[in-house]
Amino acid sequence: MGKVIQIRNARIFQQDALVLDDVQFEMDSNEFVYLIGKTGSGKSSLLKTIYGALELQEGTGSVAEYDLKALSKKDIPMLRRKIGIVFQDFQLLMDRTVLQNLTFVMGATGWKDKNLMEKRAKELLQLVGIEQKINSMPHTLSGGEQQRVSIARALVNKPALILADEPTGNLDPETSEEIMRLLIAVAQEEKTAVLMATHDMTMVEKFPGRVMRVENGKIKEISTINRFNPFTPFDGKE
Repeated sequence: MGKVIQIRNARIFQQDALVLDDVQFEMDSNEFVYLIGKTGSGKSSLLKTIYGALELQEGTGSVAEYDLKALSKKDIPMLRRKIGIVFQDFQLLMDRTVLQNLTFVMGATGWKDKNLMEKRAKELLQLVGIEQKINSMPHTLSGGEQQRVSIARALVNKPALILADEPTGNLDPETSEEIMRLLIAVAQEEKTAVLMATHDMTMVEKFPGRVMRVENGKIKEISTINRFNPFTPFDGKE
């Protein structure tokens, strides 16, 4: 079983400000891992480093077999084909149908054959349970349906890793639970690792996975999620 993410002795900066220090983080190719922490704690900086939006200045790192230290501008689109990203606010193209949202990403990542593009899009929409919405415009869909489209779009290139950034943040509890079940199911179906940044502790408790907490510029793995409130100050005794 390979490592989809391996980061060692890293220091992560936003401009010149140190955001995360002494980052030791790795993830297997079939894992579901939560990243928890307060707003501004550095979760997004870690995600941006993983998908090549922030340069890794100190330490070593590899994601989907790409060396983050040696990443050139031309490597970044190739790395991102190996990573699917699911956003809190869906980030769909509102002037295009559901199908066109998926085929747009395919076109942008080098797909040429229209028939293959449509076949893959239909397969993914079926996987996320909204194949009947293939010709709908995003504004006609509920929040949960839009997030399903977003998950389908993230899976277009059979990624090694999905980064889900607060994917249930704009959804009601019932829909959040549906989206969580779906993320876990598609990760297993497509053999994709998932790293999910979240505030939603009810989901973490309901759907156990490995939990990493970002606090005071450090990332620490925590063991039993039910023993503590993860947003209380860390006393080092877990």
